[in-house]
Amino acid sequence: MVTQSLQQEISQLEADFCFALSDPTRILMLYALNESPRNVTELTNELGIPQPTASRHLKVLRERGLVRAVKQGTTVTYHIADTRLIQALDLLRAVMRERLAYRASLVTEID
Repeated sequence: MVTQSLQQEISQLEADFCFALSDPTRILMLYALNESPRNVTELTNELGIPQPTASRHLKVLRERGLVRAVKQGTTVTYHIADTRLIQALDLLRAVMRERLAYRASLVTEID
């Protein structure tokens, strides 16, 4: 019974993590924060999104432990929690590029 409970917990953790990475805006935020810590205003300006949207995405990333918030006076600055996230995203992007190239080659062979 303990292993089933543990499996459910692990599955939920994986689902939460994947949910955090399922939105392109959140991925762009992670890349931006990897360059340097930023506050909400800086992220909204850089990504061209409304402040409430940025705050909502940052909340998702913060709740899943992918970013951390540091309050300095009235300003909250966000930092990427672990730079290995960017390495993982880069690896996934490379795999996707190769898959797209492979699919394109199949279409070319058919034509």
